[in-house]
Amino acid sequence: MTNFLSVIISLSSLILLITAKDASNTMDILMPDARAEHVDDYLCTAFKMNENQATYITAFNPSATSKDAHHILLFGCSEPGSDDEIWNCGEMSHTNDHSKQKYRNGPTCKSGTTIIYAWALDADKTELPKDVAFKVGGSTSIKHLVLQVHYANLEKFEAGETDRSGLVLTTSPKPTPKRAGVFLLLTGGYINEHTEEVFEVACEIEQDIVMHPFAFRTHAHKLGLVNSGYRVRGDGDDQEWTEIGRRSPQLPQMFYPTENDVTIKQGDRVAAVCTMFNSQSHTVEIGSTGNDEMCNFYMMYWVDGDHLLEDDVCTSAGPPSYYFAHDRSLNIDKIPADAFRIPPPPNGPAPGEPVQGGHHMMMQHKTKPHRRYYRQQYVF
Repeated sequence: MTNFLSVIISLSSLILLITAKDASNTMDILMPDARAEHVDDYLCTAFKMNENQATYITAFNPSATSKDAHHILLFGCSEPGSDDEIWNCGEMSHTNDHSKQKYRNGPTCKSGTTIIYAWALDADKTELPKDVAFKVGGSTSIKHLVLQVHYANLEKFEAGETDRSGLVLTTSPKPTPKRAGVFLLLTGGYINEHTEEVFEVACEIEQDIVMHPFAFRTHAHKLGLVNSGYRVRGDGDDQEWTEIGRRSPQLPQMFYPTENDVTIKQGDRVAAVCTMFNSQSHTVEIGSTGNDEMCNFYMMYWVDGDHLLEDDVCTSAGPPSYYFAHDRSLNIDKIPADAFRIPPPPNGPAPGEPVQGGHHMMMQHKTKPHRRYYRQQYVF
């Protein structure tokens, strides 16, 4: 009888151990009562990961509102940009007298920068597919998570409040067979007043890798109409452009599932285009403030095993210095016509629901545009 009870107790302990090992946990990645002092402050705070055991992130639950945070980025760093609890990690220089600033300046990361997640416009929770996770800590190069919050509204701070915006991560110590990564495409450039413009960027995948995109995110500011991303395979007349994702950046900016089953491998190119309309009476440049613009397309992907894309950011100078036609490896006649058009819901506004005034709705419902190439620019 004693031996039987011992066996039962041992089995119960083993079950509890396995259950604990497989259980999901949550990790709060929140600003520690930050206080922004200027419109367009970028503030960062760091969280040290367990170096003895890897952590697997399987979901991102925002704990923020667009009233407080213009957008939030989560980075993986080998070294954070500062040892301070909070530091100013933006590109803006608000004053020549840095002694008047509440937080000292520093980069987001001192070394080993990797983008993990991005959020804006009250987007909802993002859950990764089964058996897919971001691996951080342990033997990885990601020793810290760094939360960056862009503040564009100072009302709560002027009222004496502080901010705890951020993310609640779902994590597990259990390894997953597929590892998640993010590939970011972005441009520089500018758009003239009363003009429609395209911001284009493309890069060849030179690494021996097979990526499986499963989600995408678009980001622009007030002038963005639609951001589109593509896998480009082949050359010349045999070239194919396959859509990864297309969405109005004026809608909630979380990661949305891709609609096409796309695989990206060595030799393929990844391209993105942002279509914008500037109804203002002045030129708007790509930049970091809310009055500037951004053309960003994020592609979340998984790979078998642990080897992610090493060169995970693709950039171009943007208009007027760069267009797809400047790249002889790209056949612009193969670009899908709807690349420059706002999609129907859920990736575009519902009929009767303009996002950027009437121009958005006109773009959404107009017939297929006649597009010609003139002086290296698309004319609609």
